[in-house]
Amino acid sequence: MLLLAIETIDLNGSESMFAISNKLNLQHLFPSKVSIWKFRTNNPMRKSHNSNIINNDQFDGLIRITSEMSKYLYPYIRAILLSRDNYKNKPELWDDFQSRYIELIEERFNTESIIVKNLINHEYSQKFYKKILLTLSLASSEEGYNRLKFVMANL
Repeated sequence: MLLLAIETIDLNGSESMFAISNKLNLQHLFPSKVSIWKFRTNNPMRKSHNSNIINNDQFDGLIRITSEMSKYLYPYIRAILLSRDNYKNKPELWDDFQSRYIELIEERFNTESIIVKNLINHEYSQKFYKKILLTLSLASSEEGYNRLKFVMANL
């Protein structure tokens, strides 16, 4: 869900994630955009999900990519969160984020699932979207990688 949120903010998210993986010297783990995509399809809520086994290095690589992308996108993440907190005066950024996130969820996830139905429900999911963005903003700090790794390991 974090990578999907990144892709919601960065319209060229998959390209950016691959570029970041190269910048982080993760070519041995993710030699192509397709290899990153394959690991993302492990989510059982997706329409077409795979049961690829992710080893610790690959899991760590995805966390590194997420943290690094969060640093790059932090000004946008912060602006979206400010829009949510100041919704009455400036709802545009929050509404745009929410609409695009829901579109991507509907496009890629199994909308027959109750969990996914809840994710695309505007009223039910607002807190969840905010939590995703707060997690990404915390992942953007210098200790962000360690924070995100701790959170992901304790789900």
